Amino acid sequence: QSLVSSSKWLQCYGLKRNKLSLSQILAQIGFQCRKDHVTTLGKPVASQYADGLFPQYKRAQDGSVYNLTAKKELILHFVDCLMGAIELYKQRMEWLTSESRQIFGVIQERCIVIVLDFGTAAPTEFDLCRDALSMVLVEQVIQIARFNLIWAAQDLMKWQQKPTPVSDHTVQAAVMWLWKLDHMTAVSHTSSAEALLEAMGDEAVSS
Repeated sequence: QSLVSSSKWLQCYGLKRNKLSLSQILAQIGFQCRKDHVTTLGKPVASQYADGLFPQYKRAQDGSVYNLTAKKELILHFVDCLMGAIELYKQRMEWLTSESRQIFGVIQERCIVIVLDFGTAAPTEFDLCRDALSMVLVEQVIQIARFNLIWAAQDLMKWQQKPTPVSDHTVQAAVMWLWKLDHMTAVSHTSSAEALLEAMGDEAVSS
């Protein structure tokens, strides 16, 4: 039943995704009350013939009034479409704020360098950082084209001399390199800036 409901939402949202704003829905379930200029009166006059014949909706944004002519079935159809769209947005937000994306956002660039700046983190914090970095490598970096890691220590340490093509093997190798780093390696006040400059020194790197 859940799969059927999801399929229904996707189909409905796919067909109506460009017609689900309030003004677009109102145009499909009714018609707007118009005013026209009456020469003899010298002023705009609203049509009165539909008064009392249809339920009306007044938009708070601009005060426009719509006569609602749609049958209940069509209204319920739009309810289903809107609920489906809301559900898709919820799923998207849950995905965007889950796992490594919650910490790093969504990596969209195709060639990146990750600069590791652990500062003077305690051993437990150091391991937490490495856990998070391992997660982003396995979940997101695996989806792009090329990557590299640079550790902002007193003597900069690069996993590879240049960004390397992404594969299961290279990602796992990077994770292993990450977990072999020595927590006690000294840092300097300028190491972070030097690491960033080194990372962006390659024209192929986009982030």
